[in-house]
Amino acid sequence: MPAPAFETALARKRRARKINRGLAQLYPYAHAELDFRDPFELLVATVLSAQTTDIRVNTVTAVLFDRFPTPLAMAQASPVELEEIIRSTGFFRAKAANLLALANRLVDEYDGVVPGSLAALVTLPGVGRKTANVVLGNAFGIPGITVDTHFMRLARRFNWTESTDPVRIEADVSALFEPRDWTMLSHRVVFHGRRICHARKPACGACPIAALCPAYGEGEVDPVKAAKLLKYELAPGQEELHARMLADVGNAARYRQESQLAARQGAGPRT
Repeated sequence: MPAPAFETALARKRRARKINRGLAQLYPYAHAELDFRDPFELLVATVLSAQTTDIRVNTVTAVLFDRFPTPLAMAQASPVELEEIIRSTGFFRAKAANLLALANRLVDEYDGVVPGSLAALVTLPGVGRKTANVVLGNAFGIPGITVDTHFMRLARRFNWTESTDPVRIEADVSALFEPRDWTMLSHRVVFHGRRICHARKPACGACPIAALCPAYGEGEVDPVKAAKLLKYELAPGQEELHARMLADVGNAARYRQESQLAARQGAGPRT
């Protein structure tokens, strides 16, 4: 049975927290899927992640940060060379221009150090609230809700918000949870959106938190058919990968990335 269409504010908060606990059990390995070693690397990687995949960004940044490891080095980069390195991420000219402007601002105004406040981060070229919250939550340990397209979709399906405005969604959802939960909640919701609760055809019949979801039935409810819609480590044929990720949570990101790279380089289907 799906969750009721109408509920009190208290009931919504309780249900929301049950969903978070369910997602925590389902994705104990949820994490930031961009590779980074410091706030600058995460900031640049997040700017590059627009309209492309995290695995593509991770492949590009491995080269990018070897060539330009600091804001000063990137500020002095040739635009042509920078564009060529990041070309495969799409919109590379605009992204290169943003990265050069971003690096120069960090050098000129912040002594080459990424600022650790939302107010300062959102003034940087190419940086909005979503990117700022990713950096604050994962590089500085400052709680934040990261509202990307997956999070927006699921927040509405879960009836945590009725808004389509990212800032309003952030406010509505943050009111349902303790600040200490915001960063990991963001990861778990995005993981769920990528694996089970898809935009066009959610796998409702294979969703462990279906009983808590008011949108149950928007997608495939037959368990067998729904299971075929699962992606990444939950996809059919990926049982061994999933078991490895559950058994070794600390290295789960590496296992999944290795699997994706193998799939892209080989003849097997992407999962």
